Amino acid sequence: MNKQVQTPEQAVGDRIDERAERIKQATSEAVAATKEKVDRAADHVEEGLHHATDKAAGAAHKASDKAARVGERGREVYDETMDRADAWLEQVRDYVREKPMQSVAIALGAGWLIGRILRR
Repeated sequence: MNKQVQTPEQAVGDRIDERAERIKQATSEAVAATKEKVDRAADHVEEGLHHATDKAAGAAHKASDKAARVGERGREVYDETMDRADAWLEQVRDYVREKPMQSVAIALGAGWLIGRILRR
């Protein structure tokens, strides 16, 4: 039987190599665990950003819909006001046609009164 005897230097070298391998393995495991944690954190951040984006988009849609409704109501009010003004103007025209002398007297009186007020 041929037994090889290790020298103390060889034994120390073997232990150094063995421990270096353990350190490499521990480092690889730590890096893998860190990568996993970073990936989970990135996924969590991504989910949060998607949720926030969805909420912001929903709020923007609601605001847009509200603005459209307000704009539509504004157009309705404008149209109603214009219709009332047109009807009032038509009544004034009819009054002037029916009573031209009174209309001229009212216009002169109103002009004189406005002139007095503005002169002060």
